[in-house]
Amino acid sequence: MAKEFIVSGDSHVVEPVDLYKTRLPKNMRDQALWEEDTILEDPLVPGGHTQFRTVHTAGYEGWTVSRYRQFPGPTPDGLPSSILRDMDRDGVDATMLFPNLSFFALYTDIHERSIAHARVYNDWLAETYLPYANRIRPAAAIPTTDAADAVKEIERAVRLGLTALILPEIPQPFPYWAPEYEPIWEAAEANGLPIFIHVASGGVDSKAGTSATGSQVKGILTAMTMGTQELSGALLAGRTMGGGSTAAASPMRIIADLVSAGVCERHPNLMFNVIEFNAGWLANYMGSMDKAWRTGTGQDPHWWLGFWDEGVDPHDQKLMGRLFKINDRWPLPLKPSEYVKRNFRVQFADDKIAVLSRHITGVDTIYWGSDYPHAEGTFLGSQAVIEEQFADVPDVDRAKILGGNLAKIVGFDDSKKLAPVTPPPSPVVPPPA
Repeated sequence: MAKEFIVSGDSHVVEPVDLYKTRLPKNMRDQALWEEDTILEDPLVPGGHTQFRTVHTAGYEGWTVSRYRQFPGPTPDGLPSSILRDMDRDGVDATMLFPNLSFFALYTDIHERSIAHARVYNDWLAETYLPYANRIRPAAAIPTTDAADAVKEIERAVRLGLTALILPEIPQPFPYWAPEYEPIWEAAEANGLPIFIHVASGGVDSKAGTSATGSQVKGILTAMTMGTQELSGALLAGRTMGGGSTAAASPMRIIADLVSAGVCERHPNLMFNVIEFNAGWLANYMGSMDKAWRTGTGQDPHWWLGFWDEGVDPHDQKLMGRLFKINDRWPLPLKPSEYVKRNFRVQFADDKIAVLSRHITGVDTIYWGSDYPHAEGTFLGSQAVIEEQFADVPDVDRAKILGGNLAKIVGFDDSKKLAPVTPPPSPVVPPPA
């Protein structure tokens, strides 16, 4: 069992199936997200799942997933006592807590629907989890579709006792560089609230009848069908590429938007946390950001190119320009990478490259998280991941990445390490039929 105070930067609730059907204003309950449990008599494959949960909501109607099933032990159900039990089993002292299937309704293109779901969700968070804030910190959901209402919900969340915010990966209606979001940044900084931005959230098109054509789940559906296809060269190449750097495009865009729009310069105390994108890409990206804004070796700042118009004065050629002129026009006092180190934290789960790159990104810039209870996370295997990926890391760096960095951001007392618990036995996986 790891000796450090372990904080997971990524865990999820399991919402009651009828949370929104029973709590939304009565005139909006026909728009409520609700979930339906299905139990099969026989698994779809031998030894497979028999419990499923189907989402009913605009844009994701019919989206169905297996219930979270870990071996050994009970199925996670979202109750605080169950989360604490599972944290103890996994050797986790404290955790952040984010939405689960509520993501499908919290950040949609219909503001009234999104903000109504957010108010219900935030009330439920405060009622359910705040009594356990010494180990569990839920983040209040804030839609971006109306900045004024977002500010009101931020202030209401503070009154409820919530101490962190979660915003969507894909904001609507503008990208994060848009000045329309300035009131949100002001309110978050004024209240000392860190902002978390989680993968696979936002961009919901409520007019779509199914999520099958939505950008957020295309990758999941593609990976799902790969499991039964012939291992052709095209499939192997596509899966290998998908498991590589392509997932980094979205957090890179978020960081570029916020840094380049001057949000970090205007709000030096505002902390953005980018969740569940892993972090091995960060070192290269920080170098690339800075390189874009300086004239490097071999780059002639007076090099012209374009299309010459023979009938126009040489000094008035509209289609000619200096390729590297933009490099020296960065308008902010710090380099992009310096804003990243000061204003951003990037969470990873199983990413040894992120650990090895800590001397470039900064040890303070990254932290670990298990993604409990999702099937792609490290739950019940977290200690093995930590042992393997941090074996040669000095104690001071381990302590920061595994708990200290996030504890400082959200206020956990990292002096209170849990008593060691017996690790669970290895999962028992049924043999193939």
